[in-house]
Amino acid sequence: MQIWVDADACPKVIKDILFRAAERLAIAVILVANKPLHTPPSPHIRSMVVAAGFDMADNRIVELVRPDDLVITADIPLAAAVIQRGAHALNPRGEFYSRENIRERLNMRDFMDQLRSTGVQTGGPSMLSHSDRQAFANQLDRFLNRLAKKP
Repeated sequence: MQIWVDADACPKVIKDILFRAAERLAIAVILVANKPLHTPPSPHIRSMVVAAGFDMADNRIVELVRPDDLVITADIPLAAAVIQRGAHALNPRGEFYSRENIRERLNMRDFMDQLRSTGVQTGGPSMLSHSDRQAFANQLDRFLNRLAKKP
């Protein structure tokens, strides 16, 4: 099992949580971005640079992800693609995307895009709060603990 990170937009505090988990549990964490990223020296943490362009990092993650891998992303279409491949998707606010909720998330995303295209100001996501960071860390720990208990 590996953890893939859609790293272009992933908050630093979330990366730091992932780095600590990688070291603590000896799990591979791969950050995928269209620019070089600084990562701590570790045999468990690496970064992968992809060509600049729309969805290049997302496409590379989908290409490489395997069933039961975990992908960290706020990108709903990417989450849908990795779920379809049998992997798991967790957003930086601590919410797991699933087969049960991804269609609703995609529909809401499309609806908001339509609103924005008509000139409606919808605003962006709020800043990542302390409770969001805590929710992410808790969900990640639960996921990794479940994984450790699998035979």
